[in-house]
Amino acid sequence: MESKQPGGASGPQGGCGHHFKVKFSHKHDKEYTVNCHRPCTVLRGIKKKQEYKKLNCPDENLVIKLGRADDYIVATHFPSSCVPRGEVLTISCESETVEEAKKQHAVAKHSRDRYSVFYIDTVGGTNAKKKKLFRNNAVKQFKYLCVYGKKGMKVKNALKRDGRFSDDLCNFTLSDNENPKCFTECKDDVDNLNEKKFKICLPRKKTANDKKQQEITGASSNPQKKRCKTSTSVLSVVHQKGKSARAEMKKGDRDEEIKEILRNQFPALKELMQRRFPGDSYQKAVELRKENFGKIQQSFSEVHRVRRLLELGRSVCKVIVKDVCQGTGFVLFDNFILTNAHLFGGCVEAETLKKGVEVFALFNYDEPEPYTNYCRFEVVNSYIRLKKDGLDYAVLQLNTEGQRVSNHLIPPGLLKDFGPMPESGAACLIGHPRGEVKKMEPTCIIEKEKRGQAVYDNVHPYKDSPFILHSISHLIREQGIENIMTGGKVAEMGSTYKTFMYHGSSGSPVFDAQCKVFGLHTGGYVYRQNPTKSVIEFAQPLCTILKHFVKTQGNEELLKIFKEAAKENSHLQEVLQSVS
Repeated sequence: MESKQPGGASGPQGGCGHHFKVKFSHKHDKEYTVNCHRPCTVLRGIKKKQEYKKLNCPDENLVIKLGRADDYIVATHFPSSCVPRGEVLTISCESETVEEAKKQHAVAKHSRDRYSVFYIDTVGGTNAKKKKLFRNNAVKQFKYLCVYGKKGMKVKNALKRDGRFSDDLCNFTLSDNENPKCFTECKDDVDNLNEKKFKICLPRKKTANDKKQQEITGASSNPQKKRCKTSTSVLSVVHQKGKSARAEMKKGDRDEEIKEILRNQFPALKELMQRRFPGDSYQKAVELRKENFGKIQQSFSEVHRVRRLLELGRSVCKVIVKDVCQGTGFVLFDNFILTNAHLFGGCVEAETLKKGVEVFALFNYDEPEPYTNYCRFEVVNSYIRLKKDGLDYAVLQLNTEGQRVSNHLIPPGLLKDFGPMPESGAACLIGHPRGEVKKMEPTCIIEKEKRGQAVYDNVHPYKDSPFILHSISHLIREQGIENIMTGGKVAEMGSTYKTFMYHGSSGSPVFDAQCKVFGLHTGGYVYRQNPTKSVIEFAQPLCTILKHFVKTQGNEELLKIFKEAAKENSHLQEVLQSVS
């Protein structure tokens, strides 16, 4: 019997004459036939094609879509015998690791009837909707991950071997999509899961011992060293040495030596360390900051402000640079959006997008799939300013015509709601952290003279571990944190604060207590990944960006639209007068 599922049977699989098709880009129509005279992995079959050599993408960064719709993706080691005869696989490449498979997957020797193929929903189930389930959130562009296991294999082993799931995934259950009250435990066999769809569910909460162990070992028992230089937790590095930092200090009594190195390398931290909080004054300072933050939270809990922010938040969108990365943006005016230029690294030529680079803006992405009803627009023109004049911004024009445009209007621009950058007080970010549904977070602005203090507050738990402090200091200095400190290159240009909105939030608007947008969230100084932790985050002032844009933009028609939008805002009139 023929199955409707993409990994189901559709005639003899894996025998003589079995074949499937492959496309090496979603942009092209060319399909290549892959003949499998005996069962093997799909990647091994695909690598036989000459066109594959032009792809120039690491195996671990590949995404392989199964079928013509954006529903299913398979692992590189997925058995060719489990691909329906004549089905199309489409290859794309991500900038970071998607899958970490083992070498033993290079050969898949079995026919279809020896495997159980099931489907894991990219939307989490009970207690898992906000958890990191996958190694790379790029997989969430699709509905399901196709997972296979040789009959008799445990579910947990099948997911672990798959390579696309988070290393921290353990003690989970699977809920049947057709019968949500029916659960499969991770220690069960895969035999009865064939062709079924599931959501990953997690326990209600971790025990105190679990949390303590996670803090000690870092977020993962298998740190990923290949992703990027800053992706490895400082704490993980320390503990991988095999000895505690304190024990290392005792060896040769180098405690003071390391402290001195740290003081010399980071003057702001030097001053703070020299005048450590006496007695219980540190705890009192923490309590005072909690009290101040409580007032800010109370301010943003007032219904009229929440209602206003939700209204303004309609103009915030998720930005997708196809096969590269995701970020956030917001409508500036008309059909133009503003975001960060660093999202387009390697995709820019002469301050515009290279030919063939596809960029999309998703509005109304407020609920998790499959319940979301977002509308999508494609970028047709761009003006990108990266690392010049100390700026990092991009203005993108959205296409409002054509077949690929959603049947929705672009939300109103926030230019009319522009305000000056406050030096202190309440702030609120709205964005799409980790490419997920839209979130908003109240925070408080850290004054320029208190930035060093804020950095020290974040590393204070490690005050008795000079080796760890030294490592953190070195890491954030490499990221250029001294530029935002007093006397730094951009110390006067930006606004700083603390936020949980990390990767994927670049380009988020930052609002003040009067719901005026004053900043473009740009980044932070990270010292730990998985989970991400940083010492401080910052935004570029919208005022500086607008002045630069008006001054350097030679398109008279565009400037006319900008000036028309600026008529309703006195602060914008000042911007125009300052550059005229």
